[in-house]
Amino acid sequence: MSKKLAIGGDHAGFEYKTELIKILESEGYEVKDFGPYTDASADYPDYVHPLCESIEKGEFKQGILICGSGNGVAITANKHQGIRAALCWTEDLASLARKHNDANVLALPARFIPMELADKLTEVFLNTEFEGGRHATRVNKIACK
Repeated sequence: MSKKLAIGGDHAGFEYKTELIKILESEGYEVKDFGPYTDASADYPDYVHPLCESIEKGEFKQGILICGSGNGVAITANKHQGIRAALCWTEDLASLARKHNDANVLALPARFIPMELADKLTEVFLNTEFEGGRHATRVNKIACK
């Protein structure tokens, strides 16, 4: 498991992002914050695209994106061929996103889940391995050629 992690989002996710960075760093992760750096209104694509490009380049294996609904960051992230972003709001979804979809980006909906759950979803996502097998066949068919 890589201990390097990319994180970003928008103004609605700023508070959770700030708290998750503290938690992750205390657990030994090296976290790169792609922004925003304040809770002032921000356009999530400005932060999502650089984060996803860093994963596609191999600088990071995984990332976490946080906005109000989680939808904007997930939609934007999934425009990248090398990204499989999963919007999660339950532990089962976070686990299955990794086990079955080899998701490499966790999208969190800050306005719809408590911070404690965001932390738990992050933990599940980061500590669950891809099962491969029949799932690998499916995952290999996701990207547009």
